[in-house]
Amino acid sequence: MGMQTKTTGQQTGAAAPGALTTGPALAAGISHHANHGDNRVHYVTLGHGQHTIVFVHGWACHLGFWREQIAALADQARLILIDLPGHGRSDQPETDYTMDYLAGAVLAVLLDAKVEQATFIGHSMGQAVVCRVGKLAPEKVTALVSVDGLLRRPQGVPGQAEALIAQFQSPHYREVARGFVRSFFPVPGTEALRESVTAEVLLTPQHVMASAMKDLLDTSRPDWDLQRVPVPVLVLNAKGSLWTADYENYVRSLSPRTEYRQFENVGHWLMLEQPAAFNAALTAMLRKHDLLGA
Repeated sequence: MGMQTKTTGQQTGAAAPGALTTGPALAAGISHHANHGDNRVHYVTLGHGQHTIVFVHGWACHLGFWREQIAALADQARLILIDLPGHGRSDQPETDYTMDYLAGAVLAVLLDAKVEQATFIGHSMGQAVVCRVGKLAPEKVTALVSVDGLLRRPQGVPGQAEALIAQFQSPHYREVARGFVRSFFPVPGTEALRESVTAEVLLTPQHVMASAMKDLLDTSRPDWDLQRVPVPVLVLNAKGSLWTADYENYVRSLSPRTEYRQFENVGHWLMLEQPAAFNAALTAMLRKHDLLGA
């Protein structure tokens, strides 16, 4: 296994995440690095139990975005929080940040951490990564938990995806990213969290943002759409226009053990905006399917 340190350490060559990595729960974790090709993938382990839960953050985020879930789960499961390549304290190579490349990094962490099976929780883009993990190594997955993430590639207006990708490739990408993140905070009173999240997202290098966004939206790239899966599929979404009745029917068709929940008056980072309600719903779903406990 790779080097272990307290999470207060910083990897050379990677931007140090800021406010969202602070707090006693996350600081109690042990920091590791797994090898993924020629690069290192940073991850943190906490908690204990016979079950393992792997957290995969979203686009331009990092493992600190899961800080509010640690205290609720660490005494009931082993927790593994991953900085995907290009994000947080992982290496940031000039490469294509495809969902398969990112999924390969998750599998490298599982190997390094000696994890045979786990429940995978993905937020936003992280759910696309988790879906690819499920296709590449289905034997590793005991459950899929989607947090405001798509379980199939979105079907947008022709030309819309290309325009957004081009904006993230432009010299003005920081302003584009700032506006993009702020659009996901529709609820008044969340301005402080919105600014904190925006600042964290802007630590991610442009080449990582642009490449990952391209792979997410470019319909010529391999999709991550699921068909039938033999494990529980647990969905926690903020109520929004993407989550149509058709999408809910699709999700419910994936598994006989699907759970589907929408939250009112909350934005895209619902695990940070409404952590108590989110954690209560998540733990209830996990307990129902015997995915928590010593």
